[in-house]
Amino acid sequence: MENKNKCVFLDRDGVLNVERGEYTFRVEDFQVEEGVGEALRKLKEAGYLLIVITNQAGIAKELYSREDVLACHEKLQKETGNLIDALYYCPHHPLKTESLARKPEPLMFERAIAKYGVDPEQSWMVGDKERDLIPSRLLGLRGIRVDWDGGETISDYQAKNLLEASEIILNQRED
Repeated sequence: MENKNKCVFLDRDGVLNVERGEYTFRVEDFQVEEGVGEALRKLKEAGYLLIVITNQAGIAKELYSREDVLACHEKLQKETGNLIDALYYCPHHPLKTESLARKPEPLMFERAIAKYGVDPEQSWMVGDKERDLIPSRLLGLRGIRVDWDGGETISDYQAKNLLEASEIILNQRED
């Protein structure tokens, strides 16, 4: 299959939902960031696939279950109009289980690119940590770091939140 689809890959914690500084796995603690619904709607209207790529190491650490993660993802979809096309999560942590799926490794991205026919050159990664953006570099995606503290970053752009990141994406001219 030819890769023709453009996609915005999204980290979860700190991009889509409020980063609490601890694991967010209870639905009642899962708070969608302000402007996320609007940002996702604008990106979807512009023809982007929206795919979440998130590490969920608390599963390997036995702090919470896959069902907890899925319940949070269900709340995210409900509060943002079911605009997200796919949610990939890695349940592993190096202290418990090794995995090539865990960011910064690119396996979750590679799986989504293959499944959805994504063209990396037309696609983006939005994350709040460097480990989110390392795979974007490896795969030829443009990267935006949100909630950037002003330190060094490998991202192509910086934004204060997903809404601002969506404006950067939508204002780029395609060659």
